[in-house]
Amino acid sequence: MTDPLNWVPEDVDVDTPSAARLYDYLLDGSYNFEADRALAARFMAALPGSRDVARLNRAFLRRAVLFLLEAGVRQFLDIGSGIPTAGNVHEVAQHVDPAARVVYVDNEPVAVAHSQLILEDNPNATVIKADLTEPESILHAEPTRQLLDFSRPIGLLMVGVFHFVPLEADAAGFVRRYREVLAPGSYLAMSHFTADSKPAEMASMVEVMRHSANPIHPRSRAQFAELFADFELVEPGIVPTALWRPEAPEELGPDVAHDEILAGVGRWTG
Repeated sequence: MTDPLNWVPEDVDVDTPSAARLYDYLLDGSYNFEADRALAARFMAALPGSRDVARLNRAFLRRAVLFLLEAGVRQFLDIGSGIPTAGNVHEVAQHVDPAARVVYVDNEPVAVAHSQLILEDNPNATVIKADLTEPESILHAEPTRQLLDFSRPIGLLMVGVFHFVPLEADAAGFVRRYREVLAPGSYLAMSHFTADSKPAEMASMVEVMRHSANPIHPRSRAQFAELFADFELVEPGIVPTALWRPEAPEELGPDVAHDEILAGVGRWTG
């Protein structure tokens, strides 16, 4: 691709790598810059199998959305949505039900700009630029209130985003604030980096990401579980992304031992 793209916002610093563009690169996307690809090379050296880790995380998102659709959910709030690649939430959801509604949220300008491009002709999907740690800016945003009916169940998606929230922050408090506006029958789907199984590799990855716009803060399984405190975990509970309701053996790939990212889905019963 050519750097920079002519639609990229003028205030984007293409020389400072971002996690959204790194993830896009790992998923073989095209919306990343030289600095992102240089960071990706160091990331992959620190965490072998990074492309598989990214692919399995993306596959978990798809399966979680399909699960929520089967549960009757028809509206989704995807926080930390990143740069759209194949298998966007609205594509998965609207393939099942064209009336399904999706609000994407990200604080990365390239992710928001590209989302605006692909959603401009889709009346049931939109994107807002906001940060996970500022719930009011998301919950009270006009596009959110216009598109989502908070009196009905919502699929709250926070896939691969909470590990950008520092450990000293009140992560559980952020989740509680979002939960407070959810109707009974809503669901929360999350995934999160952990250092439980590969502490050395995670330490190296954390050091690599320290030089990006988005440092990473792995949490233990117990710390991740705390984020689901108000939700009823559905089977199989908290597991590596590859093991959350896989649809077929070939979906897992050659290495099902990738447990650097944990995943779970919980139901809010009210």
